Parts: sequence; structure tokens; C-alpha cells
Amino acid sequence: MSKTIGFRPTEDDERIIREAMRDDERTADVIRRALRLLDREAWLARARADAERLVDEDLSDEADDW
Repeated sequence: MSKTIGFRPTEDDERIIREAMRDDERTADVIRRALRLLDREAWLARARADAERLVDEDLSDEADDW
């Protein structure tokens, strides 16, 4: 089911959308691409946090399970 989200862009928002728009692309398409980029950015931040948390983990110290 599709939902509608209201959005009142500022002049700067409109400029960003216009500059990011590809041929035959609508404003909604640009915003969807931006949402995907935000999702990827959040995923990378979580992956980076996991990597930093595990930086001192040494798998060679653990017995092999196979």
C-alpha cells in the first residue's frame, strides 16, 4: 500500500533536487534515491561501529569449529 508524505521543500532543497535529478526522473525518484543513500549511510555507520568494537578480537586465538 502506497502512502503519501507531505514535503515542503525550501529553495535550497529544490536546488539540490534539481541538481541531482537525472533525465526522465521525477522529484519523487530523487527523494527515493536520497532515502536509499541515507539507509546505506546508516548501514555503514553500524558496520563501522561493529568493526571498531571488534578491533581487538583475534580469531586466531580461538579454536577452529571445523
